[in-house]
Amino acid sequence: MCFVLYAGTTTPIPRSAFDENAPYVHVTALTEDEMPVSAHFSAPAVQNIGSTSGCGCDFPHAMFQNGGWPEIDFAQSDNRNPERAATHRQNLAALAALLQSTGETTIELYGVWWSDMAEEPQAREVIAVSQLLDPAFRLKERGFYTITL
Repeated sequence: MCFVLYAGTTTPIPRSAFDENAPYVHVTALTEDEMPVSAHFSAPAVQNIGSTSGCGCDFPHAMFQNGGWPEIDFAQSDNRNPERAATHRQNLAALAALLQSTGETTIELYGVWWSDMAEEPQAREVIAVSQLLDPAFRLKERGFYTITL
């Protein structure tokens, strides 16, 4: 299973395919299997935002467990695996840049495990795009964000 990140916008974000030889944040249209996720968005254009892993797994995320997101010392975790922490920062910086490049004033994001895309969000937050650059930031699995730009 993979973590998947979806973005809702007023106009579609230009598409870009994943390239194993030059992995980067990329944007793809929803597949037929992904269409149920659209029900969570008020924005008319919904797309899949992939990380350097191809799916969304390289976006740092906190797993939804037992009705919440357990407190984890991510700083300690990052210190134990600095390469992974650098990948997380790279992906969030690229995500922030992508969102800023759209010209939108707000963008909706929903991060979820592949099999749970039809499930209702368990948290809703409004955050500034700059918060994505905080080293302690983690997307909440089944968290729905309105990003202000």
